Amino acid sequence: MIEIIPAIDIIDGKCVRLSQGDYDSKKVYNENPVEVAKEFEANGIRRLHVVDLDGAASHHVVNYRTLEQIAARTSLIIDFGGGVKSDEDLIIAFESGAEMITGGSIAVKNPELFCRWIDIRLLSLAGRMKVPVIFSLS
Repeated sequence: MIEIIPAIDIIDGKCVRLSQGDYDSKKVYNENPVEVAKEFEANGIRRLHVVDLDGAASHHVVNYRTLEQIAARTSLIIDFGGGVKSDEDLIIAFESGAEMITGGSIAVKNPELFCRWIDIRLLSLAGRMKVPVIFSLS
């Protein structure tokens, strides 16, 4: 089975597209990410990748309120990325409704922290800790 997982890139709480990662090329294609997520869901999508581009640029989660709204108003399984650089960011993302976290640069730039997160997840899977941490690498 093939599953298509769309992504919503967010800057200033709005859906955007960048050209080759250039923030100056930002094009807003919808002011309301919740509306876009609901449209995806209405068309049979079950999973959504949400990218906090403000968070990626500032090195900490920024658009968690938008994540909260998408999670509260849809039943989509949300994979979140962008700006997850600390334990606090990880907690914010999960508490805001993410069910998965995409660890991009953190795995390379701070492998000790990333490995600790994986260790926590493995302990959780083994039943030694109750921590809802799921990782997917981009």
